[in-house]
Amino acid sequence: MSKRVLIVDDAIFMRMKLKDILEKNGFEVVAEAQNGAEAVEKYKAERPDLVTMDITMPEMDGVTALRLIKQFDSNAKVIMCSAMGQQAMVMDAIQSGAIDFIVKPFESDRVLQSLNKAIR
Repeated sequence: MSKRVLIVDDAIFMRMKLKDILEKNGFEVVAEAQNGAEAVEKYKAERPDLVTMDITMPEMDGVTALRLIKQFDSNAKVIMCSAMGQQAMVMDAIQSGAIDFIVKPFESDRVLQSLNKAIR
C-alpha cells in the first residue's frame, strides 16, 4: 500500500517538483497546501502518513503549523523543507517534533531517503 503524503509549500513549482519525485517512487500525494493554516486543515481532513512542510510561508509559517498538527496528532510525521540559511528555524522545527528536514532545491535521492526513514 502506498504511503499518503500531504505537500505543503507556498510555491506551486516546489509542490509540483516534490509531487513528481514522490509519485514516481510509489507515494500517493493526497493533498497540497500553500500555507500553514491550510496545512493544518488538510491534515485533519486527510490524515496523511507523512507531511512535507515548507518553513517560510505566508499566513502561517511551517513551524507554527507543525506545532498545531502535533497538538492534533502527536504521532504526525512531518519533514521540514527549508532553503539554505534557515538553521535557526530548522532547529526550532526539530524541537517542535519534525522528524527530519530537506534542503531546497530538492534532490530526489535526499527526499526519498528522508521519507523512507520517516515511514519505517
